[in-house]
Amino acid sequence: MLIINCPHCGPREESEFACGGEAHIARPLAENSLTDAQFADYLFLRDNPKGMFLERWRHTAGCRRWFNVARDTVTHEIAEIYPMGKTPSTKLAANTYAASWRRDTAAEKAAMPATTAKTGTKKAAGKKTAAKKAEAKKAVAKKAIAKKAVAKKAGAKKATAKKTAARGAK
Repeated sequence: MLIINCPHCGPREESEFACGGEAHIARPLAENSLTDAQFADYLFLRDNPKGMFLERWRHTAGCRRWFNVARDTVTHEIAEIYPMGKTPSTKLAANTYAASWRRDTAAEKAAMPATTAKTGTKKAAGKKTAAKKAEAKKAVAKKAIAKKAVAKKAGAKKATAKKTAARGAK
């Protein structure tokens, strides 16, 4: 039985975990131009190598968190355990990641934000910056509207107080 060192709970038996299959399969963005065949490759093709393999695991009987494992499929030796969203740092696991055929697929390319040819900056990052600026303007406008509403209420209260005082003086 494998002993897997959960990065959150410590060493536990393999029976507490569920293997989630191959790691680092990038999901294509919604605005992609993949053909049906390319999308089918993304969806169905999986590696089953002899040797180092990068897998996703979930601690189902513990913290229920996902993490990645670099494991030799022949010896079952675990070379590295690292967080989701990160790439492996040990030399063997990093070489396995870099050498994967997935790095050159259309689906992998469709998972990356588009870059402009001239500047090399990410269009998506520019859109996010523009969206953040628009959100900031909306927030400023909402604050101004809120201030006006508070001032209007305060003015209405003063006018009501003056009317009440005028009625009481009569």
